[in-house]
Amino acid sequence: MTEHVFTGFGFGPIQGGLFGNEAFQSGNFRRIVITEIDQRLVDAVRANNGTYFVNVAKTDGIEVVKIDNIELLNPNIEADRNILLEVLSRSTEIATCLPSVSFYTMGDNSVALLLARALQKSKAAATIIYAAENNNRAAEILQDAVAKKMTVAPGNNVQFLNTVIGKMSRAVTDPGEIEQLKLAPIAPGMNRAFLVEQFNRILVTQCTIKDFTPGIEVFVEKEDLLPFEEAKLYGHNAIHALLAYLGLAKGYKKITELKDDGDLMKIALRAFLNESGAALVRKYSGLGDELFTELGYKYYAEDLLERMTNPYLGDTTIRAGRDIVRKLDCNDRIFGTMTLALDYGIEPVNTAIGAAAALCQLLSNPEENNLPEHFCFTNRQQLSAEKIQEILIWLWGGYRGKHDQKLTELVHQALPKLKTLLIK
Repeated sequence: MTEHVFTGFGFGPIQGGLFGNEAFQSGNFRRIVITEIDQRLVDAVRANNGTYFVNVAKTDGIEVVKIDNIELLNPNIEADRNILLEVLSRSTEIATCLPSVSFYTMGDNSVALLLARALQKSKAAATIIYAAENNNRAAEILQDAVAKKMTVAPGNNVQFLNTVIGKMSRAVTDPGEIEQLKLAPIAPGMNRAFLVEQFNRILVTQCTIKDFTPGIEVFVEKEDLLPFEEAKLYGHNAIHALLAYLGLAKGYKKITELKDDGDLMKIALRAFLNESGAALVRKYSGLGDELFTELGYKYYAEDLLERMTNPYLGDTTIRAGRDIVRKLDCNDRIFGTMTLALDYGIEPVNTAIGAAAALCQLLSNPEENNLPEHFCFTNRQQLSAEKIQEILIWLWGGYRGKHDQKLTELVHQALPKLKTLLIK
């Protein structure tokens, strides 16, 4: 029987509320270690005898989950780093939960370097490495970064796995919100709390290491993750952003407030089913997977809209809409979904309303979004089709795709519809 050891990089809500939690709940790991460079957080968990807390948002309230026997190590402290390298060399499962893939090679003690040093002297029979960053090639990027730091390439007993994590989560730092929701802090003395939703159907690349069974048993393996990554980006992420920008345009502070706005929820559902869903079902119906059927995608959309607006998750429109320049990239959630729909002969008129709201939000914060001075308008009435196209080309780094004229036209036509929604 495999003696499992787990190591996680980054102690945020996904690491703490998903990977660390599932490793602990499985009972299959003799040691669970998580790296964290915030020494206050490390000290707080250590002072609490390796125990931390996660708040799980259910449909009828919040449940506090206690996770025990966790070791936190700061890789920037030499003594901790030495322990970490030894643990990594014996780890059967490793998970990176970092802000982005760019963090793989960042710093003197980068994740790529630490993994390379440990794998070079691996004592584990097999090791799988989950890349949980929001990038559909995260595992390949991490594997390449690690390989460049090694003198000998990893053997066939090491596998880097991509993930599709539909579990919504956040770290709550506002004392008022922590008090209002009665959240348990990560550890005593911390003014920070992990809040994650109950949903737990996590998809990962199929493990192909012979005679190896992962210790975390709840993940769903898929031979090809790309279709499900696209469903996450063009379905889940796109509609979450659409709700955020429509909510911000109408003055809502929390996503849950949109639940009672029938007009906005109809737009979100139509964009989800008739645009994102219709395109993805046409593209991937040949897979034979239930998700890519009309009925399967309808369940996916309705379930997600219910989860997104869960009052106990307490997500804010500002948080869900942040990093707007990236989210308006031609291949990202909003315009990527519209392009996919157009590829399959579908006019994404509902997603376009979200795009129009997003552009208005972008222009309302010119300094924050580093906009060129000539894009700083006083009102959206100045958004002609020509000006919209100019903004899109700037957002896309000069790129002009096959649908750029049509995308411009759709956003321009959506502006009066958005105005009608806002005055209701």
